Amino acid sequence: MRASSFRRLHPKPDDEPDPTPQIPNPNLPALIRKKGTGVRPWLLIDSTGQAQVVEAGKHSIMRKTGLPARDLRILDPLLSSPSTILGREKAIVINLEHIKAIITAQAVWLLNSRDPLVTPFVEELQRRLLRLHHATKAKEAGANGNDTSWTNSYVLEEPRSAEASPINLSGGFPQAQEADEEGEAHGKQGIENRDGLKVLPFEFIALEACIEAACSCLESEARTLEQEAHLALDKLTSKISTLNLERVRQIKSRLVAITGRVQKVRDELEHLLDDDEDMAEMFLTDKMVQQFDNSLVSSSNGKDMDDSHGTHTSTTHSVINKQLDVEELEMLLEAYFVQIDGTLNKLSTLREYVEDTEDYINIMLDDKQNNLLQMGVMLTTATLVMTASIVATGMLSININIELFNIGTMRDWLRIVGGSAAAILTLYMIAIAWAKHKRLLE
Repeated sequence: MRASSFRRLHPKPDDEPDPTPQIPNPNLPALIRKKGTGVRPWLLIDSTGQAQVVEAGKHSIMRKTGLPARDLRILDPLLSSPSTILGREKAIVINLEHIKAIITAQAVWLLNSRDPLVTPFVEELQRRLLRLHHATKAKEAGANGNDTSWTNSYVLEEPRSAEASPINLSGGFPQAQEADEEGEAHGKQGIENRDGLKVLPFEFIALEACIEAACSCLESEARTLEQEAHLALDKLTSKISTLNLERVRQIKSRLVAITGRVQKVRDELEHLLDDDEDMAEMFLTDKMVQQFDNSLVSSSNGKDMDDSHGTHTSTTHSVINKQLDVEELEMLLEAYFVQIDGTLNKLSTLREYVEDTEDYINIMLDDKQNNLLQMGVMLTTATLVMTASIVATGMLSININIELFNIGTMRDWLRIVGGSAAAILTLYMIAIAWAKHKRLLE
């Protein structure tokens, strides 16, 4: 019996030490690292344009953004997900080309910030957010008499007091504080005062930057491909060679790939424009403001928020979606829809040009093939008549005694050769005329 079986049948008492030495697992650090593979570096950009790298796992991102796990899988770089723009209750999920981001009402979570293609986007987003921050501060100073209690929270048309913020959607830049009655009154007055300068909310600024970066990247690739395609097709038209054909084949493969990518982005924007409810989900700041106002009304009426939280949340969510006006977001999306549609039309025109060039090349190849066939017919005809002459010469060279050989002279021999050549030429011309009559030759 093996020792391991004996130990299972006869367990040792608790006080007996185990003689087997405990060897530490050398793979323990690797197992720990494998267990924490869900932790990824996120670039967190706040409403003032400041950026910092945050190591966060999936569950941490879910708590801070309010997103379910299935929405986070869209941003997984290991999975191949189509172009997607999702509006949720507290965040917007964007997966467009190299842009993989989560937008809340106060921050942007960017996943692949180390990608060289993302660096220009981050710089542009920071510039826009900084301009928005300065514009909001200037507007607050003009509308509220340099009230220093206002901070950098955004609504569609008027800035809102950070002291009135009910929740911290960004998870990395806490701004929620308890507001007294005087501060709440100032915040509500600022929200209702909508006669001043119109300022886009934070989430729309970030959303526009993401869509613009994706559309600009696709348009730049399409423009570069168009230039390379025209150059390669012109070379192929002037000279048909294996190298030129291979270049055109590679360009056509790239054209098919980029057309599919552009088509996906266009379809996603078209889907958003056709569904007002999806666009209403993206008004994160307005929903936050209205939820806070509703909570203030409920608190003033003495309602128990704990007992009716689920019903109140669903009712508020439906009321918010009905009240939000999506016209401004629709105009923003339509501008980039026109841009991406123009890029798609440009690629379609390029594809037609490639197909026309292929047809032209096929016509040229068919013409050359016809010329080769005609040459083959002519050579075959010449071979036929030459064969007849060879047969006649062979018959005359047979070693038999005939009177023609005895009385023939050199002049007679030249007459025979000349007559044979004339007969061969005559037969050849007759054969070529018959082929042209039957339209076998041009």
